[in-house]
Amino acid sequence: MTLDIRICLCLCGGMQDVLSQLRGAAEPTRLRLLALCARGAWCVTELVAILGQSQPRLSRHLKLLVEAGLLTRTPEGANAWFQMAPEADLPRHILARLPEADPLLAADRRAAARLAAERARIASDSFRSHGADWDESRALGLPAEAIETALLQALPDGRLGRVLDIGCGTGGLLARLAPRIEEGLGVDASREMLALARSRLTEAGLAHISVRQADMYRLPLPDAGFDAVTLHMVLHYAEDPAAALAEAARVLRPGGRLLILDLAPHDRADLLTRYAHRWPGFDDAAMAGWLGGAGCTAPRVSPIPAGLTLRLWSAERLPLSVSTPVF
Repeated sequence: MTLDIRICLCLCGGMQDVLSQLRGAAEPTRLRLLALCARGAWCVTELVAILGQSQPRLSRHLKLLVEAGLLTRTPEGANAWFQMAPEADLPRHILARLPEADPLLAADRRAAARLAAERARIASDSFRSHGADWDESRALGLPAEAIETALLQALPDGRLGRVLDIGCGTGGLLARLAPRIEEGLGVDASREMLALARSRLTEAGLAHISVRQADMYRLPLPDAGFDAVTLHMVLHYAEDPAAALAEAARVLRPGGRLLILDLAPHDRADLLTRYAHRWPGFDDAAMAGWLGGAGCTAPRVSPIPAGLTLRLWSAERLPLSVSTPVF
């Protein structure tokens, strides 16, 4: 125990930071909130339902936990989602000391599981009511398993660090990557998709992966923060693919891997009308030009045989001091 705390003190930074985190965690309700938010993302109304306490009371506790650096708060429309901060090592050690069989914590976990299942059902109902209960790969007759496998194989071997999936949908790719990444983030414009993704990640106990609503042209993320960025069947919906790729490259560290999997050029005009595709696929020259303009290497190209031909373009972010030609 003493050795664990010493390690935590070194990891957490200065004494004031450690004291702030200890004070933030030192209250029964806040410990329960930390235990829940270490397992997934929750909004205030969900936490009210799980803990059975008033919203003003829980909001005060959540504010203290965020100020202490123990939780992150991600606004999304009228809601805000709370999750364990990735760098919060001290509370993870504290939570590891709590008995798994504690009746109160066990009751919280059961209530959270019921709520997560209900969240997924509501999101699915919303999909059906809006006519969006479909999977694009299945609708287009594409081999979803082969597509995800190709993406996984194109990533560097070993541990992957921080990974961003732009247009993450229901979080399937991040869930498959979970054993290999230190931290994962998925962004999508659809709240219904994100609701399903949160349920999937929470039920799987993947607390190191989170999702949030965001515009792929204006990612609310710092420069050079990720080791790998993926765009999987997203770019053909983009009004401005060059701008989307430039933004993806901006948040990628130098040497990091950018993967784009999308349709090769095709003559299926029905896809533009029936499925609202903006582009009838992409050729290698256009992709190389956009990636070069975004500060990336010339891409390696891998075709993926399917009813519609797919291509996987893989490029690296060049050092920021290196200028790249536009092809």
